Amino acid sequence: MNPITRRRLHQFRANRRGFWSLWIFLIIFLISLFAEGVANDKPLLVIFEDRIFFPVFETVLETEYGGEFTTEAEYRDEYVRELIEEKGRIYWPLIRYSYDTINYDLPSAAPSFPTGENWLGTDDQGRDVVARLIYGFRISVLFGLVLTILSSIVGVAAGAVQGYFGGRIDILGQRFIEIWSGLPVLFLLIILSSFVEPNFWWLLLIMLLFSWMGLVGVVRAEFLRGRNLEYVRAARALGMSHVRIMSRHILPNAMVATMTFMPFILSGSIITLTALDFLGFGLPPGSPSLGELLAQGKANLHAPWLGIAGFAVISLQLSLLVFIGEGVRDAFDPRHNV
Repeated sequence: MNPITRRRLHQFRANRRGFWSLWIFLIIFLISLFAEGVANDKPLLVIFEDRIFFPVFETVLETEYGGEFTTEAEYRDEYVRELIEEKGRIYWPLIRYSYDTINYDLPSAAPSFPTGENWLGTDDQGRDVVARLIYGFRISVLFGLVLTILSSIVGVAAGAVQGYFGGRIDILGQRFIEIWSGLPVLFLLIILSSFVEPNFWWLLLIMLLFSWMGLVGVVRAEFLRGRNLEYVRAARALGMSHVRIMSRHILPNAMVATMTFMPFILSGSIITLTALDFLGFGLPPGSPSLGELLAQGKANLHAPWLGIAGFAVISLQLSLLVFIGEGVRDAFDPRHNV
């Protein structure tokens, strides 16, 4: 590890808020990545007559447990549970509900208030709120990460070409970005989403059309400054190709500024997805969504746990990302000394 990297890591650790926010975010994200093992309506492990089944990963027919139907066993059915427990054991996850599992034994009409079985209650369709929060957290972060990476690739490439070659390419690129950035993004996203059936990849493609411009200005400025440095001009005089000069001599310096912006781009991507889901133009109906949970809280003011739970998770998620971004910014700032 070179001295510059050690200094940056040391400065990031010195920012206690950003350092602990990173660990908290990673722990929550790791839990959500294995959501099927935390919140599921299927057991993690079933031991039946000296045979071992993993219902989370495989389909087990009811006849395997001595039942009558040649369909997948319904483990929430009391009849199936009794068949298994007569000759074996069932090991359930912490939460016995998936994001789309409907609880038909509610103490009151849906949305039901929090109980010992449904810790944060249920939504207006009888689905467990905690399970939907876990799955919704995962899909929002994964969506934001993929969009951030793709946006960074496109934005860095566009800024590098503009800054390195300059001239007409730079002027035309800047005029295009000025026009493209002046479009009402949210309204265009809503219009485009209404033309196609919304899903994860369609939303990703549509949002990518507008999210790549955030890094262009920063990268362009670095390349405009770096293309006239002596070692770059020497490399050009020695016959080195433009692509090699850009990737080996200028891009590493531009990536410093890019890395400081990425946590904020990630939080912006999550906000946009949440807003679209809240308005009903996001993920398909039934998908675990934080924005959809907020919309349910707005429509069911007599069930405040819906809005409070969604607001708390989104606030925590975005706050952690902003604190991480501040820590990364301080770590890459050469003027910031520990």
